[in-house]
This record gives sequence, structure tokens and C-alpha cells, in this order.
Amino acid sequence: MSTDVSRHAVTIEEVAAAAGVSRSTVSRVVNGSTAVSPEALESVTRAISELNYVPNRAARSLASQKTHAVALIVPEDTTRFFGDPFFAAIVSGINSRLSRSDYVLNLFIASDDPGDKTTSYVRSGAVDGAIVVSHHTSDTFIDRIASVVPVVYGGRPVRERERDYYVDVDNVRGAYDATVFLIESGRSRIATVTGPRDMPAGVDRLKGYRDALAAWQLDEIAVEDGNFTADGGADAMRRILGSGARPDAVFVASDLMARGVLTELAAAGLRVPEDVAVIGFDDSPVATSVSPPLTTMRQPSFAQGERMATVLLDLLAGRHPRHVTILETELVVRDSV
Repeated sequence: MSTDVSRHAVTIEEVAAAAGVSRSTVSRVVNGSTAVSPEALESVTRAISELNYVPNRAARSLASQKTHAVALIVPEDTTRFFGDPFFAAIVSGINSRLSRSDYVLNLFIASDDPGDKTTSYVRSGAVDGAIVVSHHTSDTFIDRIASVVPVVYGGRPVRERERDYYVDVDNVRGAYDATVFLIESGRSRIATVTGPRDMPAGVDRLKGYRDALAAWQLDEIAVEDGNFTADGGADAMRRILGSGARPDAVFVASDLMARGVLTELAAAGLRVPEDVAVIGFDDSPVATSVSPPLTTMRQPSFAQGERMATVLLDLLAGRHPRHVTILETELVVRDSV
């Protein structure tokens, strides 16, 4: 499939006709103006999506029309962004690739706000394209951005469409392999601390865990959401122990959550790995800073960032990259199993 920038150019008049509004109303929506009724906004947004309309300023077929800037949009709060090493690796990879191009990177730590400044800025034509990382089901403002500039997603989009471009790691396989490693190490009562269920990474890693248990005909002991944070991991482990479950192993869907899990196990007087084995996911610097050093599934976050930037640069150059790129994970064995 070709990209939207290379398709027949749909005119603003066609969008207006499809939406049943005036040309000026479409223009206001495209430019992020709030002087539009909710009904008109919905109609225009739907028409833009159905017609794959891209304003001329976003298509930028001529070099002289380009801003040579791309946006990295992270729909998380600042505490989460600056506290999770995953984001540092992703940004480093993106920046490494862009440094070998004519493009500069603009970072937006965004939230789902209908009047969000990020949305207005991107839709105003200030950037040529966008990379979106760590989005949730509730992040509907991303659709408004994707209607005007090429977008590459870090991870499978929440609502995957045939035209989407994304770079992900094999979260299902990684979680499956981690859980199987615990089983083959002699563990049979395996709990899991998941990421948020409104994020594809959280959903996919839970699926991998469940697939492994099913393949070995083992029952789930406990499943708790740790929200991809250290405090969330500790809270989840506390709930697991408080429920009466007595796991002999825990698959934790991120290293940051695993740090909280290890803290809570120690507080409960449980030894790792003698009483409870623990495997994380990421192989971030957290994995070697905790005690005992964490066995974990390595995901190539730096390479993922580089590949996302490469896909976006290809789109902006009028090339036709693959819509879906999946990177492999790798088990790194340390002392927690």
C-alpha cells in the first residue's frame, strides 16, 4: 500500500462536501481551532479519515515546503516519562537516526485533552511527521494528528488499521519464553504482574504468559496490574501475597515493576530466587541495579527507536517502507531465577 502522501490529493472542498460543512469550517478543524461545534468537528474528522485527506502543508512534496522537523509524542505524564529507562533508550535511538538526516526532533509529553496544545501544534504544519510511543486506548487525540501528517507508532497501535505503520517487539513471544524458562527451571505456581490492559504491550505480554501456562497445562496463580511503574509493581505483589496465593515464581512485564516486586518480596521475608523466582522484561539499567540482579527479557529499545525514525524518514521521502516491523527479544539470565 502506498502512503497517504503519495495518493491522489483529496481537496479541502471534497472534505467539506463529505462532511456537509463549509470550506472554512474544514480549514478551522485542520488548523486546530476551537471555534467549531462538536458536531462539525466529528463530521469533519470522520470525512478526513474516510477520504485520507492530508493538507498540502503536511504532505510537503517539495523540499522548500518542508519544516525538517518531526514530533515525538509520548502520551504519559512527566514522572512516568523521566522515571522509566525504556523512554531514554527509545529517544536515544530516534535521535541517533535523525542526527544522520536533515531533521530535528521535537518532544511532546502529551495527555488526552481535546484542546491539547500538541494536537494544535502538529496540525498547524509545524512538523512534517510524528512518532507516537506508549499510547493508551483513551488517547483519541492521536487520530486527529494522524489525519494530517504521516505517523509511525512505537508498538502496535491500540486500534490497528491496515494503513498504519509501526515498529514493535515480539511481546507475546518474549513473555511466552520467559514463562517457559520459569517452568523449565522447576517452577509451577507462576504469578504475573502485568502492564496496563489498555496498552497493547500490557495485553500482549499477558497473552504470552497465559499461552505458556496453557501449553504446559498449568493454572494461573495470580494476575495483577502494576501499571509499568515500580510503585505499581510493589502494590501488585502486595495484592498477590495478600490474596493467599503462594507463587514460587513471578513473571513481571517490565524491569521497573520488577524492582517493586523484589522490594515487596524482601519485605515479606521471601528470598529470591530460593523462595520465589522473578523474571522481568526490558533489560534496562534497572535489571543490574537491583539485588539480586534480574533475569529479564531484553527488548532492543534503542534499535526500535532507530527503526521508527527510519520508517518515518522513508515515508517523508516518498518511499514505501513495510507497514509492520517486529523485533525479537532475548532472554538474559542473571541471579533472580
